[in-house]
Amino acid sequence: MRHKFKAIRFSLSVLLAVAVFTFGHPLPHAGASDTIPLEDFFKNPEKAAFQVSPNGEYLAFLQPWSNRMNVHVQKAVAGEVSRITDATARDIGGFFWVNDKRITYLQDSGGDENFRLYAVNIDGTNRKELTPFEKTKVGLIDVLKDSDQEILISLNKRDARVFDVYRINVETGEMKLVAENPGNITGWLTDHESKVRAAVTEDGVHTALLYRETEDEPFRMVAETDFRESILPLLFTYDNRQLYVSSNVGRDKRAVYRFDPVTGKEVELLFEHPKVDVTNLLSSDVKQAVTGVSYYTDRLRYHFFDPERKELQTVLERQLPGYEVQVVSASRDENRMVVRTRSDRSQGAYYLYDLKLGKLQQLAEVGPWLDESEMARMQPITYPARDGLTIHGYLTLPHGVKPEMLPVVVNPHGGPWARDHWGYKPEVQFLANRGYAVLQMNFRGSTGYGREFWEAGFKQWGRAMQDDITDGVHWLIAEGIADPDRIAIYGGSYGGYATLAGLAFTPELYAAGVDYVGVSKSPPVYCPGGQRPTGKEG
Repeated sequence: MRHKFKAIRFSLSVLLAVAVFTFGHPLPHAGASDTIPLEDFFKNPEKAAFQVSPNGEYLAFLQPWSNRMNVHVQKAVAGEVSRITDATARDIGGFFWVNDKRITYLQDSGGDENFRLYAVNIDGTNRKELTPFEKTKVGLIDVLKDSDQEILISLNKRDARVFDVYRINVETGEMKLVAENPGNITGWLTDHESKVRAAVTEDGVHTALLYRETEDEPFRMVAETDFRESILPLLFTYDNRQLYVSSNVGRDKRAVYRFDPVTGKEVELLFEHPKVDVTNLLSSDVKQAVTGVSYYTDRLRYHFFDPERKELQTVLERQLPGYEVQVVSASRDENRMVVRTRSDRSQGAYYLYDLKLGKLQQLAEVGPWLDESEMARMQPITYPARDGLTIHGYLTLPHGVKPEMLPVVVNPHGGPWARDHWGYKPEVQFLANRGYAVLQMNFRGSTGYGREFWEAGFKQWGRAMQDDITDGVHWLIAEGIADPDRIAIYGGSYGGYATLAGLAFTPELYAAGVDYVGVSKSPPVYCPGGQRPTGKEG
């Protein structure tokens, strides 16, 4: 993540230098005191990734040490902080509680992304490397609630191309193969007894849902679709007989169903939304029930099935107004939980909430050095594409500047099978702080808006997908927000491709552009001094 931010910082520095050289200084009404140092937008968090221990007595979190994110532990109430890892070359890749006294964590070497699994006691003792294998990568499948010493992991030890499932002892490193990947399984799901009983396969053309009654039986296919449709298993029902799934089979938008793997049929529709896909479930192991769903429209939204969970959300949002509020970790009895806030102008904060006492305690701000009141607001917007399709997106306007004839940076997202969301984006806030409006759009082909919208992007790279970006720029000009002579385009991955396509196909529109790791055989295209390409250059 740190290397990614370094690359983004470099790309933004290039873009800013090119834009200032081309446009002149974009902040004629702002003084130097209004300029926030670039590094402040990309620092490591003060503290992050809080998780509460199974018994609710301790908290673990990531905090910088020796300029790298390391795991720290403290008592949940008025506890002294102890560091239990000592990474200096690379940030810790993630961690999770195994029991009340032991934590496992992931770490790679030299940025090779071959993450190995380690375990350490919360007092820093008995540290052990559990997967000391060359050129392998480990991932977490399930923390076993019926065992304080074992977890389920995915590991490509047997065959570097595929990931099998192992049960591993976090004290000794002893492993047992639980499920062997035949070569096409891309995801596994355990039941509530931590048995691996469902899987998803993909071959690039077809997807399938596999199921087995017990771990002693072979998997059998219960549903097969082409790549346009899929049944994504989310959770077993609490009697372990059926599945909750997110499916778009025979419909445009993904919806959540209860699914019978014996018959291969959807049994009950739990929730659907008319405008967006729904893929996330909320559940309670204590209540042994699904309590709600979350989904994204312009922002994160919830729908609750359980009145008490709805009331909890209401209480938290009442105490934390103006933020997206998520419960991100909970003790086994669900009485203590970690709450995370986010917004467009803030990296947010972490809180500890005691359900019995009704007490909310702030644990840490993620980026306390940034003043939220100085950040720019991200506004959800829509505009029509030239063929009438509605395009959703976000417009961030520089703080304290009249939104007229502004220099603009167009920032198409990567993927392209992805989408932009409302929330704090360091590169967007950096550009807004320098006086630029930033336009982000979910062009056709973006995910989350249903099959029809997604499929509208098929074979449309540089064509209708690019037209959606172009139409957004024309919309900004027509609204009087954008100065047509001071528009730049910047993006990464597919967004980098869209940057190059924009400079090549609509050179009259952009005065500057920077491609960050874009899909192209050509080097990045820059247009300094307002000298725009003819269409044959680059």
